[in-house]
Amino acid sequence: MNHQEILNRVDHTLLTPDATWEQVRAVCDDGLAFSTASVCIPPRFVKRAAEYVGHELKICTVVGFPNGYSTPEVKVFETEDAIRNGADEIDMVMSLGLAKAGDWEGVLEEIKAVKTSCKGRILKVIVEACLLTQEEKVAACRVVTMSGAEYIKTSTGFSTGGATVEDIRLFRENISPDLRIKAAGGIRTFEQAQAMLDAGADRLGASALVGLAKQMGI
Repeated sequence: MNHQEILNRVDHTLLTPDATWEQVRAVCDDGLAFSTASVCIPPRFVKRAAEYVGHELKICTVVGFPNGYSTPEVKVFETEDAIRNGADEIDMVMSLGLAKAGDWEGVLEEIKAVKTSCKGRILKVIVEACLLTQEEKVAACRVVTMSGAEYIKTSTGFSTGGATVEDIRLFRENISPDLRIKAAGGIRTFEQAQAMLDAGADRLGASALVGLAKQMGI
């Protein structure tokens, strides 16, 4: 892929806790200018950003972020609030505690509840792969496949590691053909982005690639 085709797969992301509206607006401007797949921003700014971009750019936000240990009811409320405010896509963190306890039925029920509250919008389930064993990653692939979500996402970018080519390949081997993969966390070059796409990723969560594109004069 050329650089623009890669940017078309990017959720241009700003999720730092101290993000201001001015910074979010700049991210939206960059998303519009570089035709990114979406901008992924804090819930607080969804309504304002959606009004700012109109229907020219998809607005993505996060639920249960970054630790995933909110109750299912809270995650559902967050999702409903985001949708009311104009979010097009939801990236939720699954319950890692339930996963570690082997309660995959509980994980599945929570994801399905959030998916229902999305009302047809795209749902990406963040499994925080860096905290999972190989067996747990495979189980997560199975559960997200069963949930009705559109994407399985590797990472929040706020834990001990981000996306790896090995995890993307493992996910691709263990999900259904219609479930897509979002690689996120630590993708700082176009070469890294291409490697993720080559391994089977469909979408990329990145905050650095647009800035890099500017430096390169793309």
